[in-house]
Amino acid sequence: MPRTASPSSSVAGVVRASFGKTLDGAPVDLFTLRNANGVEARITNFGGILVSLTAPDRQGRMADIVLGHDSIDAYLVQGPYLGALIGRYGNRIAKAKFTLNGVTYSLAANNGTNSLHGGIKGFDKVLWNASPKQAPMGPSLELTYLSKDGEEGFPGALQVTALYTLTAANELSLDFTATTDRDTVVNLTQHSYFNLAGQGDILGHQVYIDADRMLPVDANLIPTGELRPVAGTPFDFRQPAAAGSRIGQNDDQLKFGGGYDHNFVLNHTAGRLDLAARVTDPASGRVLELLTTAPGVQFYTGNNLNGIKGKGGRLYQRRDALCLEPQHFPDSPNQPKFPSVVLKPGQVYRHTIVFRLSAH
Repeated sequence: MPRTASPSSSVAGVVRASFGKTLDGAPVDLFTLRNANGVEARITNFGGILVSLTAPDRQGRMADIVLGHDSIDAYLVQGPYLGALIGRYGNRIAKAKFTLNGVTYSLAANNGTNSLHGGIKGFDKVLWNASPKQAPMGPSLELTYLSKDGEEGFPGALQVTALYTLTAANELSLDFTATTDRDTVVNLTQHSYFNLAGQGDILGHQVYIDADRMLPVDANLIPTGELRPVAGTPFDFRQPAAAGSRIGQNDDQLKFGGGYDHNFVLNHTAGRLDLAARVTDPASGRVLELLTTAPGVQFYTGNNLNGIKGKGGRLYQRRDALCLEPQHFPDSPNQPKFPSVVLKPGQVYRHTIVFRLSAH
């Protein structure tokens, strides 16, 4: 567990503490953002990982609602991306290659034949530069990283900033910006695993997703290119439904994913910050609302959690958490009909995510 921080290591609303060292001996820090309501977000500069996030239930009782680890050691090994920043390309790129401006780029095949979440050493496995700040909206942590030209096979030097802010309205916001010196592809997201009860499975969580369509996938979980209406399918969350209410249906898409592991096409205009999804735990009353500027959100029901050891010695089992990963569509570099993920010199990539907490 991190040591107590000295006063000199604090900014108003932000406390810095040691979180151990990387495999090559570089020091890792843990930053605690706290608001006046007692909500806390703990973030490490290794992978920009959200280690914990506390939220009150309808009685005001706090619980940690994200999966994670007690020390840096477990994060250093390849795991299920608990709480991490994801890049340079979130989700899957088919056959670990894409062509841009007539040049084919080969990536690491770290998910069968596909490239997943940026490759073997994506943004979830690098040490970001961290600057605690007291922003107008609340305590903030600015993380920056320079991804060099050719890193994990991607072209262009990409300068990335990720700004976490905890507001007085119990919102944890994340603002991504990025620039490049060569044409490249970018798709950044955040990969927290949520359990609003703080324990148990999430099959009873009520899920709403503002999407009329979803992206069906093949057996390798690569989108087929179709934008399929959700009406009449287990993927219709336009009215709230329990995460587990249809997860066991005899449906090819659910079989491919082992449950839900699919991208939903949001109804809003990409680039505008709008409500994309809402999750409610009926037992505790906790509510998580997701707002994003991205065109899609990946809904994942923790199908591959297999007893990894988490905080407090708890074993995280299958479907003990769910993920809502706002992002561009998977495999977009190979799917010209999908919205473009190309970033050019002189342009600024922007993506805002807001996790809004409440209880009723």
